[in-house]
Amino acid sequence: MKNVNKYSRGYDMPPVKSLKWTEKQYITEAPTWCSVDLRDGNQALVVPMNLEEKLEYFQMLLQVGFKEIEVGFPAASETEYAFLRKLIDENLIPDDVTIQVLTQSREHIIKKTFEALQGAKKAVVHLYNSTSVAQREQVFRKSKEEIIDIAVAGAKMLKKYAAETEGQFQFQYSPESFTGTEMEFALEICNKVLDIWQPTADNKVIINLPATVSMSMPHVYASQIEYMSDHLSYREHVILSLHPHNDRGTGVADAELGMLAGAQRVEGTLFGNGERTGNVDIVTLALNMFSHGVDPKLHFENIPAIISKYERLTRMKVHERHPYGGELVFTAFSGSHQDAIAKGMKWREEEERQYWTVPYLLIDPMDIGREYEGDIIRINSQSGKGGIGYILQQKYGIDLPIEMRESFGYSVKNVSDHQHKELMPNDIYDIFMKEYVNLHSPVEFIRYQSTQNGHYETLVSIRMNNEELELKGVGNGRLDAISNAIQTKLGIDYTDLVYKQHALEIGSGSKAVSYVGITAKDGTVNWGCGMDDDIMTSSVKALFSAVNKMISNIQLPVEKPYYPLKK
Repeated sequence: MKNVNKYSRGYDMPPVKSLKWTEKQYITEAPTWCSVDLRDGNQALVVPMNLEEKLEYFQMLLQVGFKEIEVGFPAASETEYAFLRKLIDENLIPDDVTIQVLTQSREHIIKKTFEALQGAKKAVVHLYNSTSVAQREQVFRKSKEEIIDIAVAGAKMLKKYAAETEGQFQFQYSPESFTGTEMEFALEICNKVLDIWQPTADNKVIINLPATVSMSMPHVYASQIEYMSDHLSYREHVILSLHPHNDRGTGVADAELGMLAGAQRVEGTLFGNGERTGNVDIVTLALNMFSHGVDPKLHFENIPAIISKYERLTRMKVHERHPYGGELVFTAFSGSHQDAIAKGMKWREEEERQYWTVPYLLIDPMDIGREYEGDIIRINSQSGKGGIGYILQQKYGIDLPIEMRESFGYSVKNVSDHQHKELMPNDIYDIFMKEYVNLHSPVEFIRYQSTQNGHYETLVSIRMNNEELELKGVGNGRLDAISNAIQTKLGIDYTDLVYKQHALEIGSGSKAVSYVGITAKDGTVNWGCGMDDDIMTSSVKALFSAVNKMISNIQLPVEKPYYPLKK
């Protein structure tokens, strides 16, 4: 691409090697989660939420299980000030939930922030100022010492106003644009703030290290976090927090590796809403842990309901391929994928194993409120026999023989390909009923009578060319006798009759279903299905369906029977 020389690495590696996080295989416990949907997320909306919408969203966050929620920047907006006051005045904050508010290091803003917090039982007051080289040089045009003075002054003011305000307040400091800051300077400014606040075991301080702009590969961010974790003063009394953005599409990876590197807390939003490419997606982070058998301490058992409310309140759309939440993320259109999923689901039922290992499905969709029907396997021209058979079995109780699935699969794919659309389960069912079940042209089965005398003698009534006729046959069983009658009296040759039957348990009471496959002279196998209240009659109908299929497939001429029906 052109202009590649315009860009440099733009980040700072730690001055000492920080790679202990690489020795860890996985995250063992959930961090403290802090939702910033109502601040970072809301400010990034084309149409920010009004007070009523923010309140409904706040209630949803409580239901999901967040114990820390950043509710806004009360000194910057009357709407956010009013929202905070409503939460406090109407006692809408549960005792086990801590609200968080944001403030710059400016006295009139800090003063108004604490005025807005009057009456709150507890809150996190989040102080920030920008520390990166770009911000120092281009925006503030200040030296490192002057930037430190801003942070220290703010820390002192927080301490002063907290002492004058009733309530329990925890302090948080963010060196905004941390990822563009020299690591030694980031450490210095954080330690200067900690020296002011003097954290203790009973009064811990949060140091939040934001990837305000994601600038490096995730392993670099992890090394930066580990360096800070190893060198922060008062470390045992510091809660190390992350706030990754997603500019490079690595927000989730940044957060996961940052947790391996020592972070104990994560700030993010549902589905990654936020400025530019957004904040880290807490839904994905939490369910990634869930997929490893770690309880994320958040409730995403009904993802569809959360998405519905999220989309209505934010006017944003969760992409169809968004991890876990997207409409299509558990869906297989590919034939080989469908076949593997169908076999995996059947294997799981048979084996009753503890751990989820179904191919192509990271977690069980039902654990987060998704349905097997319509979510896992959907049918288009790329689909295969396994998935198509799975749909019929799950939705309608029709368990096709394995050998028959290929034949039916081609029928379905041909329809989808011709119509250039996805086929719904009812479409698949209609194709099956039309092309395979109780076929009655050109030979229509009417009735049969059978007697047994060492072998079966059967008289079959049929209708062909608008004329009712009788066929007689002998065989080892009733179906064999009828098959012999068809071949002998109609002059039709086939071999290798394959037969299967079962009760149709879904939606049709005790109706029986039978499947028959017959092989023509050219080697093609023709399948038919019969449905009837009587199991034997369903078998006969399946045989006639297969015969009619073979006649239509190879345009076989049918001889006139030897035995016309006597009137």
